[in-house]
Amino acid sequence: MKGFAMLKIGETGWIEKERPKCGPLDAIVKPLALSPCTSDVHTVWAGALGERENMILGHEGCGVVAEVGELVKDFKVGDRVMVAAITPDWGSVEAQGGYPMHSGGMLSGWKFSNFKDGVFGEYFHVNEADANLAHMPASITPQEACMLSDMVPTGFHGVELAEVEFGDTVLVVGIGPVGLMSVAGANLRGASRIICVGTRKICQDVARGYGATDFISYKDGPIDEQVLKMTGGKGVDKAIIAGGEVDTFEPVIKCLKAGGKIGNVNYLGEGAYVNIPRVEWGVGMGHKQINGGLMPGGRRRLEKLASLIECGKLDVKPLLTHVFHGFEHVGDALMLMKDKPSDLIKPVVILGE
Repeated sequence: MKGFAMLKIGETGWIEKERPKCGPLDAIVKPLALSPCTSDVHTVWAGALGERENMILGHEGCGVVAEVGELVKDFKVGDRVMVAAITPDWGSVEAQGGYPMHSGGMLSGWKFSNFKDGVFGEYFHVNEADANLAHMPASITPQEACMLSDMVPTGFHGVELAEVEFGDTVLVVGIGPVGLMSVAGANLRGASRIICVGTRKICQDVARGYGATDFISYKDGPIDEQVLKMTGGKGVDKAIIAGGEVDTFEPVIKCLKAGGKIGNVNYLGEGAYVNIPRVEWGVGMGHKQINGGLMPGGRRRLEKLASLIECGKLDVKPLLTHVFHGFEHVGDALMLMKDKPSDLIKPVVILGE
């Protein structure tokens, strides 16, 4: 089969590989829609995971079941299915401890385009199909289902990690697709004021639709100073970091109230250390928590998030700014994520319906 791959750090291209083999609990899926991610950009061009050679990229997609193992109970050939970017080993000790995304070791629930070929192939393999696939509702399009692979669950997980509550003032740093879903999630959780850090007009317009109330730009001065001025010196109750770098934590800590919580879902592709300001962290005793987490995977979560779209509580279509038709455009879509033109939020490549 053909796949779009990371050939080595800094280089991508099309390669030929054997079609993946199906284990007794697994499934082989033929993609219907695919979407590249900024994580793919970090992996290839920043070498964030280290060297990877001839590894098929991609962890956002949906498709049609092409083959199932003999022990799979709930899926059959021809079923339209959704799959999360994270596909844990559900019998692992880590999963039993409540952290399936780290099954087999830290971040090891993230298999696609990490240490296993991803979804940008003519076929892709899904381990433990009954636990990691979900039936795609008839009312959801393949391109919408792609957003349920990573953008929605990651953005929402930032909200969960920050433990957003009714009436909270929330800061969202970075309003790309993940940050936009953090805005939507914070709004659904009852945040009263949602302050966003982001400058692109298209992202600001979509963020308003999801419930954002205020915007600031890092170009206008330190984030913390702007937030403190905007809140009368009080700061924010919760913060979600969905963009930025290792230095982004410093201003967020400075404008977070004592007892506040940060949910980080930003992939830190570069830098050796995260800087935490000692005094503003309450000299270590300010009850300012930083919770960084990889999104959970699994069928149950996919089904719950899909129900938000089915019931009209969440509309992901505003994320889909660039639509391609045909497998040959996967590389074009990835380069859009790398170059980030001003009118881009998220590209998607449609292969079928």
